[in-house]
Amino acid sequence: MSEAIEQVLVDEAATVAFGKDLLQIIQDRFGGVALVALEGDLGAGKTTLVRGILRALGFTGAVKSPTYTLLEPYSINDLDLYHFDLYRLESAEELEFVGFEEILDGPGIKLFEWPQRGAGWLPTPDVLVQLALHQPADAEASTPKQRRVRVVLSNG
Repeated sequence: MSEAIEQVLVDEAATVAFGKDLLQIIQDRFGGVALVALEGDLGAGKTTLVRGILRALGFTGAVKSPTYTLLEPYSINDLDLYHFDLYRLESAEELEFVGFEEILDGPGIKLFEWPQRGAGWLPTPDVLVQLALHQPADAEASTPKQRRVRVVLSNG
């Protein structure tokens, strides 16, 4: 059985704050080892959410999506965190040749943007995060879109 959390994030600051909350949930439930799948269209807030997680750990540097490098590793306060972006992957088999098995099998929190591109290679995630842009029906056209987030936690 799994557990789901759903929330509306009204702006970027709310998304960063939710990232901090999500880190606490991940650490409480899975300790320092979890695979997190981040799903959502371009601009849905995946990297912003990762920034919130990193800020919660005390990281103050720039956080960018590793679209061209595939991986951005962080080691903060005795916790390893790996931020993957599989958007430019042609096939999941490419991952076999870059040595990511050691990372997947080791400690740390592994965050995967565009996890569907690694289908067949990536194991089932411990945490599935689905982000979607959303415009409330009563909002004016100039009002910035909000984000809906749905988090599904496995039993661990």
